[in-house]
Amino acid sequence: MTSEYSAHHLQVLEGLEAVRKRPGMYIGSTDSRGLMHCLWEIIDNSVDEALAGHGSRIDIVLHADGSVEVRDRARGIPVDVEPRTGLTGVEVVFTKLHAGGKFGGGSYAASGGLHGVGASVVNALSERLDVEVDRGGKTYAMSFHRGEPGVFAGPGPDSAFTPFERSSELRIAGKAPRGVTGTRIRYWADRQIFTKDASFGFDELVQRARQTAFLVPGLEIVIADERGDEPVETSYRFDGGISEFADFLAPDAAITDTWRLTGTGTFTETVPVLQPGGSMVPTEVHRECEVDIAVRWGTGYDTTTRSFVNIIATPKGGTHQQGFEQGLMKILRGQVEQNARKLKVGNDKIEKDDILAGLTSVLTVRLPEPQFEGQTKEILGTPAVRQIVSQVVAKELTERFASAKRDDKAQTALLLEKVVSEMKARISARTHKETQRRKNALESSSLPSKLVDCRSNDVADSELFIVEGNSALGTARDARNSAYQALLPIRGKILNTQKASISDMLSNAECASIIQVIGAGSGRSFDLDAARYGKIILMSDADVDGAHIRTLLLTLFFRYMRPLVEAGRVFAAVPPLHRVIVMNPGSKPNETIYTYSEQELHGLLAKLKKANKRWQEPIQRYKGLGEMDADQLATTTMDRAGRTLRRVQVRDIEEAAKVFDLLMGSDVAPRREFIVDSSDRLARERIDV
Repeated sequence: MTSEYSAHHLQVLEGLEAVRKRPGMYIGSTDSRGLMHCLWEIIDNSVDEALAGHGSRIDIVLHADGSVEVRDRARGIPVDVEPRTGLTGVEVVFTKLHAGGKFGGGSYAASGGLHGVGASVVNALSERLDVEVDRGGKTYAMSFHRGEPGVFAGPGPDSAFTPFERSSELRIAGKAPRGVTGTRIRYWADRQIFTKDASFGFDELVQRARQTAFLVPGLEIVIADERGDEPVETSYRFDGGISEFADFLAPDAAITDTWRLTGTGTFTETVPVLQPGGSMVPTEVHRECEVDIAVRWGTGYDTTTRSFVNIIATPKGGTHQQGFEQGLMKILRGQVEQNARKLKVGNDKIEKDDILAGLTSVLTVRLPEPQFEGQTKEILGTPAVRQIVSQVVAKELTERFASAKRDDKAQTALLLEKVVSEMKARISARTHKETQRRKNALESSSLPSKLVDCRSNDVADSELFIVEGNSALGTARDARNSAYQALLPIRGKILNTQKASISDMLSNAECASIIQVIGAGSGRSFDLDAARYGKIILMSDADVDGAHIRTLLLTLFFRYMRPLVEAGRVFAAVPPLHRVIVMNPGSKPNETIYTYSEQELHGLLAKLKKANKRWQEPIQRYKGLGEMDADQLATTTMDRAGRTLRRVQVRDIEEAAKVFDLLMGSDVAPRREFIVDSSDRLARERIDV
């Protein structure tokens, strides 16, 4: 790699007509997704400069007029003339497909942009694009209209445009400070190409910028959104790299530290190389692939994996991810077999899902000219990378398991126990499912005897009430509509599934009954379409204990039946707290009013007092559902005509997971701090003491 970077590195292959005719081929789609892809083509060019050691800050500005600007302090696009085309480097980069400095490896050892179409495609799909380059003490500028260079009479894309006729001009717009280099690109997306509702998503931009800052330690990315009433600005910079990224992504408590698995490998491949005369000659070239992986296992069962090639995300994986999983399988299977007697494994075999459960990993590889499937670069196809990554993972993990350090020994032992526990839970769940199928085949009821089922077979119309206690069950049985409302009582407070293992959860009678009655399985095997009821309604007392029970139930649903919550099919019943009987004069019948909080009760009494109305004393305060008679429970809580249900929603899965871990997890200190900090919001009269 050399610091030299001039127009001689820009290799020109063809022009732009096909881009406007078939934009989806180059950017995937013409909606918001394609619009964001264009933006990241420009940003990635600046990121590649940072990867090469040039520039440590990138600014992204979403302007109020719909344009977007990307600024960096890297080397700047070459401004000298490229000899084959006779055009300046700036014009070559923005008007010629397959032209750039990333083909021969002379200026970039590894980069995200490698087809040479990113900037030119964005230019072709822009109504206006302005570029300014600081280089050699001067500021050079050029403008384009739908890929054609020329001059705009004023600001914005609607001003008059005059294309260059005989020869284009890279004008000198001013002086640049001594030693300052960089590039500024501002463009307006062409609304003839993109759909009317296509827009730059600030949240998506922030997420991707944060991800890039993790992948390039020391790089600062600043985003400013000027489109709203008040400008918003945020910036990201991380020095810890992918280890910090893995810790950020992890949704559960750790059982291992974040381990870094690093190494390199070499391979050869035959590729066509462009010769000075313009011909393409198949040449065998030697490549080096750098592998850097951060892994950590947690107590949960979800798998969080992010894979990257030269900092470009590969959401659909590829050969690097195949090699990663191959290396994990080889080593962990071998370790489990070596410790089979100690771990009480028997003849059962570890499967890939057992190893991936609870794993958070960030997988990065860097290599020159990787083979991707298409310009969107979602899948890595370079075959040799699979074996290199597998060997690096195997070597690093073997050393970790052979380490004599106390921490390494403790963590590897916990990891093996975790993997074996997942295997046993999988086998237990499969056995349980097969038993259920056999029982159903014999037409014998496999449902718990305490379930009071409904008559309807219409899943969408049916409701399952999970009721706190047998006393409430008796009242609810009389209050329900037996056509479509089923009842399942639970005794007291169920297991805290945030702390418990999967096997403990499956062996707990209350948890097992709930999973069995719903009939859709649990964890990774949960099938939303198999659920037996359209609504799951948690009906607990309107007191602190009832709220605790509801939280325990929601923890179970969130961890093991999350699709039900995401689909909006889990509800909390809202039973009343007070019953006020308003006495009417004469023969007019008394009126019954229910209130649901102390504040609502005080407001009602003040209103009645103002109207000179009397009420029966003492006012009934319900300690539990069992104190109501069937008519009262039906009217207030179960009858569709008059009840109130609170839908449980998860708008942000990661934030919800953090809240559940805070309230129900095994780490006591943060929960104690939360309780102390929130104590001023607690009304003492709500506690039954």
